[in-house]
Amino acid sequence: MRMNAPALVIASAALLALSAQAAPGNTGDDMDKLLADKGLLTQIDQVRQNVSHKASELVVNAMGFLGVPYRRGGNTAETGFDCSGFVRAIYEQSVGLLLPRRAEQQAAATQSIDKNDLQPGDLVFFNTLRRTFSHVGIYVGDGKFIHSPKPGAEVRVESMTVSYWQSRFDGARRVAAQAREALPFRQSQPTAADIQARLLMEQEQNRR
Repeated sequence: MRMNAPALVIASAALLALSAQAAPGNTGDDMDKLLADKGLLTQIDQVRQNVSHKASELVVNAMGFLGVPYRRGGNTAETGFDCSGFVRAIYEQSVGLLLPRRAEQQAAATQSIDKNDLQPGDLVFFNTLRRTFSHVGIYVGDGKFIHSPKPGAEVRVESMTVSYWQSRFDGARRVAAQAREALPFRQSQPTAADIQARLLMEQEQNRR
């Protein structure tokens, strides 16, 4: 029976717990040997490497567009990018997934995560136009993100700790692994009503 990533993690955790109870003096080498004997160590490494590789590839691909000028409604390096057009192009080219076009649609179509859980490749959203989720970028690690900021500017990397971005931070989102493997969103983009309902629900939950 083929095990998925969560099952592998649960199984490995259970094995580690059992080995610790059976032999409190076991070393890390003993645990690795136990996992290797069960055939799990290699599978866990493969899962970890696959996830890491996809995130690294996406960030490296995004860095390749540094200096491309901002253009409202832009979707390509040739025409220039706006913020959501940049994110959409990077995800399509890196993982083959076509995200919705607008920043608020991308927020509604992805999974909310805690800021402290950000990983390279996750999306970060900001309120720059006096409305929620009006700007989006891609987290690259070390508290920084890459984005296409505004007219007259170019794709660049900035720190989220800068006061301007810190005060306008609107939330972090993750494109779920299963969504990356699914068909593009071409036929399933959320409607305006769907987006508004979801964002209102999240805002209400945040107030509690």
